[in-house]
Amino acid sequence: MRTLTVALEGDSYPIRIGSGLIDRQELLLPHLAQPRAVVVTNDVVAPLYLDRLTRTLGSAGVRCESIVLPDGEKHKTSATLETIYDTLLARRCERKTTLIALGGGVVGDMTGYAAATYLRGVPFVQIPTTLLAQVDSSVGGKTGINHPRGKNMIGAFYQPRVVLCDGDTLASLPPRELSAGLAEVIKYGILGDAPFFDWLEANVDKVRARDPDATDHAVYESCRNKAEIVGQDEKEHGVRALLNLGHTFGHAIEAGLGFGTWLHGEAVAAGMVMAADLSRRLGLLDAQSVERIRALLARAGCPVQAPDLGADRYLALMGSDKKVEAGKIRFILIRRIGEACVTADAAPDALRATLALAA
Repeated sequence: MRTLTVALEGDSYPIRIGSGLIDRQELLLPHLAQPRAVVVTNDVVAPLYLDRLTRTLGSAGVRCESIVLPDGEKHKTSATLETIYDTLLARRCERKTTLIALGGGVVGDMTGYAAATYLRGVPFVQIPTTLLAQVDSSVGGKTGINHPRGKNMIGAFYQPRVVLCDGDTLASLPPRELSAGLAEVIKYGILGDAPFFDWLEANVDKVRARDPDATDHAVYESCRNKAEIVGQDEKEHGVRALLNLGHTFGHAIEAGLGFGTWLHGEAVAAGMVMAADLSRRLGLLDAQSVERIRALLARAGCPVQAPDLGADRYLALMGSDKKVEAGKIRFILIRRIGEACVTADAAPDALRATLALAA
């Protein structure tokens, strides 16, 4: 097992990365405020890992209950959130009852937001079971739900007490989900870690084949990169915005197609290719680097061609994104592989030319 720390003032917490972590009660017990926990999961993950986690906690004398939600991004809504609240209230859960998110990014985001708001805040723990959740959404405290007008438009910054990235859970992950997670892994190399990007070019096939050493390294380096950025800027007032590389385009794809049609990582992958193309058109990035980014994402099994929503539709959706500032769409662009920047001054002609590439 390897351990990283998200170093925040007053809210630091560990990320544990390894195999068999769900079975190790000593990794969970110090983070429970009382011997009672509610596991929030979904109907895909529950048959695979809920009993294991319940046994781990139960053998330590923890009263463990569960809430099983329907799977999928389309259920990341206020209605599903109300289901969580209803259950917590019906079971008279208290301020020291810990919520444990067992699942992917949707489960983690909703559980975190429920924890942030139920009784004005209860403890929560992240046990991410998808690659995307392990390397991205479980780390950093962003929680929330979608709204028909935009992704993650309602939420809160609320940090977990611990993140357990159990590599064993990736064995049950469908290939499409694994590739979607790889998009977020590749993102870290593009925005701030050129040596990691080089490593991924040499090893992405091993990660897709679920080689344990390669996969653990990819998760560790991704979490290390994210933890460093979050430690500098917890609530996205500065450098943390770089983590949104590909997301302005990607969130528009998700909303435009309907949440759940494309996986989040798939939309981000296509969005990063669009960001690379726009960066080239603005004179920031060379054509060879654009092709390296496109090729690595394609080798990872990610879509590299955005859907044709129409330029006007893209612009309308991006104009509703939560990253809009002073009425201007902010883009994360690429100066070179390993260095990204934020701009709200993308030339309209260049932007429309990039959007015209959508098929």
